[in-house]
Amino acid sequence: MVDAAVIQQCAGPGLKPAIVERFIERVGSEDPLAITVRSGNRIVLVPKPTTPEETLALIRENLGRNMVRVGITQYPAGLGIMEAGELKPNLVDPCENIRMGTALFAKVYRTVMKWYGNPTEKDVLPQVLDDAIIAWQTGYFEGTAVFRAPDLDEVELAAPDEEKPEIDADEQSADAAGEEVSDPVKDGTSDDDPNKAGIRIDLSGIGAK
Repeated sequence: MVDAAVIQQCAGPGLKPAIVERFIERVGSEDPLAITVRSGNRIVLVPKPTTPEETLALIRENLGRNMVRVGITQYPAGLGIMEAGELKPNLVDPCENIRMGTALFAKVYRTVMKWYGNPTEKDVLPQVLDDAIIAWQTGYFEGTAVFRAPDLDEVELAAPDEEKPEIDADEQSADAAGEEVSDPVKDGTSDDDPNKAGIRIDLSGIGAK
């Protein structure tokens, strides 16, 4: 279990601490160097990395042809990456991975909340969280590629067992551990899939020194 104090210190401000802890508990890893590689619905076995450099090398080897998740939040490693050389070590820094992962999950949560009509009922919010976690795991919600979709209102989202989300009206004008699967409507080569980012450099020499 990731230390709650570390989560509180590093998590982005978009979600209540309780929901951040649930998110990491359900989809994350205790190992900041953890890497999950999938090809479709199949897990690709890779050597367990012991250093940040080894983790980044494994990401580079698989990015562009497999789905890659990394770190405590199992962040989608290909998001925003056009070339493997753009990968940065912060992906495997525990605090930075939590910051990036919780900020992205907050965006996914907002997308799901919007679809539900921004409910406040306590009995609905757990379902919102479940759907948001599934969307995190698969990358899709109701046909939308959630990682690349425009962000919705950046409001502070409450945990499902709280009375209602605390919404600041002045802020309402801004932008899973299961299997990763393709959207039923789209194939695995979709441009919206961050794990299918195009690679424009030769990766054949990685690891050869």
